[in-house]
Amino acid sequence: MGTELPTERLQRRLCAEAEAESGSNDDGNSDAALSRWLPDAGAGAQPGWLAAARADPGRAGAIALGVVGVIAVLVTIFTLLRDNTPPVTSAKLPPVEMVSTAQPTPSTPAPEGPVVVSVVGLVHKPGLVTLSSGARIADALSAAGGALDGADLIGLNMARRLADGEQIIVGIAAPPGEPTTMGSSVATQPTGSASASGREQAASESAAGAPVDLNTATEEQLDALPGVGPVTAAAIIAWRDANGSFASVDQLADVDGIGPARLEKLRAQVHV
Repeated sequence: MGTELPTERLQRRLCAEAEAESGSNDDGNSDAALSRWLPDAGAGAQPGWLAAARADPGRAGAIALGVVGVIAVLVTIFTLLRDNTPPVTSAKLPPVEMVSTAQPTPSTPAPEGPVVVSVVGLVHKPGLVTLSSGARIADALSAAGGALDGADLIGLNMARRLADGEQIIVGIAAPPGEPTTMGSSVATQPTGSASASGREQAASESAAGAPVDLNTATEEQLDALPGVGPVTAAAIIAWRDANGSFASVDQLADVDGIGPARLEKLRAQVHV
């Protein structure tokens, strides 16, 4: 005998009761009786809270959604403010050096070996001094014992590099407010055949006791003349460098330190 299902058992009982009450086999009444015992799935069913919230959130749901949105905005702003990403720094490149395309000016090499210059005028030891290569005017003055009081040092560039055969003339400083008449100067070594022949002529005249040419005589030759010292000889050379060649012996009167009496003594000893 097979196992009877609960539904079949219930239907059998209901059918038995229905037959006992009405004594008939009407199928419609048995279905009605069966429906009274079966639960009504649709009657009294209430929708869940989730379905109700989805259909109509209501005021509380709207407030909750608003709060969630505000919290999301605040979290986003806080995250952006806390973003402390370090800035990108440029690499430390070496400084740019300017490169000139111009051809560098070659420097003039200093002459090798010692140089010999003449220092005359207001110095303690006038004469020839021997200096090392690349010496300056300041070195020449120091080798000559230094300048005397009242010497014109403004007219000399102490940093000037000396060449062999030059002459440094230390003149007299002008009084305050007056122009310089016997200032200091530097006489370079003359070049050319005319200058060489003039020096040779002046040397031969000095050796023979003949009158000295004012335009070609050196400072040593003028210093050797009677009544002419180093200062006067330097003044004659300075006047010649500033004004050119002497046109006559009388122009010696324009040289500082030569008065009428000295001019008359020199007249027979010099010529132009």
